[in-house]
Amino acid sequence: MIDFPTDRTTWFRDARFGMFIHWGLYSILGRGEWVMNRERIPLEEYKELVDEFDAGDFDPREWARIARDTGMRYLVLTAKHHEGFCLWDARHTDFTATRSAAGRDLLAEYVVALRDADLKVGVYYSLGDWSQPDWRKAVTGDPDAAVRFVEWTHAMVDDLVTNYGRIDVLWYDLPQGLTADQWRSVELNASVRSRQPHILINNRAYTTEDLATPEQSVKAAKPGRLWEACVTMNSVGWGYNAYDPDWKSPREIALLLARCASGQGNLLLNVGPEPSGRIPERARTRLAEIGDWFSLHQEALLNTDQNPLSWYLFGPTTCRGNTLYCFLRNYYGTSFVVGGLTNRVKSAELLDPRTSLDVAQRGPQTIVNGLPKEAPGFLPVVKLELDGKPDHDISRDIGFADVFPDLP
Repeated sequence: MIDFPTDRTTWFRDARFGMFIHWGLYSILGRGEWVMNRERIPLEEYKELVDEFDAGDFDPREWARIARDTGMRYLVLTAKHHEGFCLWDARHTDFTATRSAAGRDLLAEYVVALRDADLKVGVYYSLGDWSQPDWRKAVTGDPDAAVRFVEWTHAMVDDLVTNYGRIDVLWYDLPQGLTADQWRSVELNASVRSRQPHILINNRAYTTEDLATPEQSVKAAKPGRLWEACVTMNSVGWGYNAYDPDWKSPREIALLLARCASGQGNLLLNVGPEPSGRIPERARTRLAEIGDWFSLHQEALLNTDQNPLSWYLFGPTTCRGNTLYCFLRNYYGTSFVVGGLTNRVKSAELLDPRTSLDVAQRGPQTIVNGLPKEAPGFLPVVKLELDGKPDHDISRDIGFADVFPDLP
């Protein structure tokens, strides 16, 4: 029986914001993390990239500083992506950073930097592995290869969670091709937890575990379930893509964060460092703008409860106790309406710039007045202090029930 710490999930519930980092040999080619597979690059040719992977600008303390300044509380780094290249000194393969031009254990440096910055340490491990012959045989139906590959996988994961001290999140990916029984997922995770009882494990080894991980979408889990939406900063690529012009604006990212907070979940926002390990300038610029916005609006995001209200035309809402926060995705000028709110509003305030607002409550309508004619910033937030926990009856005085509670 594993003795779980009673508070092991608290930090994650409170975090709200994290940084996902995809970095590996694929970064050198600059066409995303699936380049080896999609372009059918021969393994031996692909492995030659280790001679170019020098991590010359890799500075995990700078990563940690950027994350903290943005408002992030944890990071998750691809210790091994599908290509099979390991950023740590793995004992069961020679396809590692220690045997590349970098010549050192990059995961060890990352772990130390995050601990020094008081950030939680997450590691990503791809169960699938394009560099392993047994993987390729296993997914095409060779049962003996599957047994060998799964044994190797268990040894690799044990290596990862044994030799780097406290790991806070283990983030699996690419279980496709084998079943949970073939992976021996229950046994695998029990072994991990015997090493690290406090660890949080995602649901991508075909077991429920601690947290759900919707990808490229915001989909709240049922109340009480930990979840995070993992989303790219550019259009679709997770690894460094030198040719992708479609980057999310700071407003889009802030809105993703607000939507996650509305469902009491986290946003795990991805960064794909350049081959040298430097975070690209476009990402830095956006993260700085998000950090400025976050610092002024964090009370509407951190330690908030799952939103009990229906959807509104103006945008998402969060709440804490008797306080309701309204994110004005759609800005209607000097006023907006909260329909069906049954509470009495004691006060209203725009968070940035701090401005007291007027409220008129007329039947089922709560009308907030006194906002600037033009939106102040890319996602304004209004704080309403109520006489009780937020509650509403959207059907009142309209004549029909709220039959669409799950609309975005």
